Amino acid sequence: KLTEAGALETLFAAFDGELKERGYLAMGGQIVDATLVAAPKQRNNQAEKEAIKAGKNAGEIWPDEPAKAAQKDTDARWTLKFAKARPTPDGKPQADIAIPSFGYKSSISICRRFGFIRKGKVTDGARFDGRMLRDVVTNDNTASDVWADTAYRSQANERWLRRNGKVSRIHRKKPRGKPMPERTAKANAAKSKVRARVEHVFAHQKDKMRLFIRTIGIKRAEAKVTLANLAYNMHRLVFHERRATMG
Repeated sequence: KLTEAGALETLFAAFDGELKERGYLAMGGQIVDATLVAAPKQRNNQAEKEAIKAGKNAGEIWPDEPAKAAQKDTDARWTLKFAKARPTPDGKPQADIAIPSFGYKSSISICRRFGFIRKGKVTDGARFDGRMLRDVVTNDNTASDVWADTAYRSQANERWLRRNGKVSRIHRKKPRGKPMPERTAKANAAKSKVRARVEHVFAHQKDKMRLFIRTIGIKRAEAKVTLANLAYNMHRLVFHERRATMG
């Protein structure tokens, strides 16, 4: 009900307004990224999986088993998360490791200057990162730069950024079948030093806040993640205020 009424977005915006009043203005550009937020794995047979993919809700799939339907999450999705594999003892690179993951995806943009989450969006776990760029990039940052990894680089996104007066700092992809040009590799490395700051947000939420979706449905997942984003901003504010006091 809170999600459907937009109450949590209003609360998040109110806290953001408080940050601005305290002088924490969105400055220096913004960094965009997404992370998978795990949910309890669902055990369904093939027919049930096909019904979920077709867009049917739990009540339609299990009409005679209301108790079972109430415990089934038909909004979360399976996806693959890739991890870098260690090179062989002789230094040869190996293929990345594909790790199946079930749950939702949290996409955010953070302020480069202070590290506060300025906007977020929750989708199913299978949603492609690059599709979420337009949903989380804000227009209130004093700088026009936007940092993101290669998943966000596409001709459509580059055109959209230019139309909206933004400067793309998105990583460039390695040419297919060719080595990465040295100039591009150096540029990506410089961008990584900035972009890496967003990883601290997700690490804080997952390690210290133990972020995990234990509810059913995307509306409740959105509420959980939005509140986690708000709580992170509160932690971040305390950090800045303490540092200012000690300084």
